[in-house]
Amino acid sequence: MRNFIHKNKRSYLITAFISILILIVVLPGCGSSVSGGAAESGTKERAEAVKLNIADISSNPVLRVAKTKGFFEKNGIDATIVNFATPAEGINSLFIKQADIGWGADFPILNAVSKGEFSIVASTGTSTDRNALKWQLFVRDEIKQAGDLEGKNLSFMRGTFLTYLWDVFLTENGVDPKNVTLTGQGGSDEAYIALKNGEVDAAWVTGAVMLQRFEEIEGVHVLTDMAQTSVRIGGQIVVPDKLIEEHPKTVANFLKAVDEASQFAKENPDEVADILYDEVKQPREATLKDLAESNWNIDFTQDALDSLTRQKKYMVENGIIQTDFELADKINLEFLKEILPDRVTATP
Repeated sequence: MRNFIHKNKRSYLITAFISILILIVVLPGCGSSVSGGAAESGTKERAEAVKLNIADISSNPVLRVAKTKGFFEKNGIDATIVNFATPAEGINSLFIKQADIGWGADFPILNAVSKGEFSIVASTGTSTDRNALKWQLFVRDEIKQAGDLEGKNLSFMRGTFLTYLWDVFLTENGVDPKNVTLTGQGGSDEAYIALKNGEVDAAWVTGAVMLQRFEEIEGVHVLTDMAQTSVRIGGQIVVPDKLIEEHPKTVANFLKAVDEASQFAKENPDEVADILYDEVKQPREATLKDLAESNWNIDFTQDALDSLTRQKKYMVENGIIQTDFELADKINLEFLKEILPDRVTATP
């Protein structure tokens, strides 16, 4: 009897010991399976987020809002905002792969697509009279009318549409563009210094912050604005064809995120003003003023197409675009039609 009890006890202990070993092995394994699954899922999600360097300028609220408020992240984009002095510089950075997506006026956009494998995928909806009012012409006090600009030194930002604006403005006011000197600057800050120091006699300026700075220059006043000319400059979004080929869904998601950010900016101007102050120290009142006067509306309209067509004609005729091309070949609206079909109201 004693031997039987001893054997049972030993058997029990062996069974218990084996059970404990099983628990030690199995339970952590179960834990690893759950957390590992989550980790694998998280890794998968992170792997699916496409990294994009997005060219921008510090005063533009829309792309910054898209990143700060998580619209890019929600749409599978790991975005880095890369700031440039002008949108034209940002577009040029596409050539050296410093940025993956750029935006800007028709002039630098057309210059880019004429030289490289890039496509226009949407308009920013800024080719309006209201936006034209934001471009103001600052001149020295002795310049009272457009005719007084003859023989003067006029500022323009290199790579931008301002040479075109000068040509149209001068011609419309009876001044031969050949009778002025155009001096290029890298950005509005350089133009400010040049006008303040007397190195140039006139400069086109936009943006609430810059407009205030120029207004404070002694001996300078506003002569007119772009709305008084026939020039209306659209804003376009351009992407490399390689991005379209490798990540077509990302292009559509980018436009979706930007549209969501634009709508947010319209509905929450105070919060947007806080974001720009926190991130780039732009005064809140300047952001609020800019938002009240213009904001992006992702679309492609007849106005956008007309603006591109006029600008391209000018650039070809003046040798800026040396090899002509079919504009329709450089406009790809399939992604915009996918997410916002009602916003595509013109087709090349």
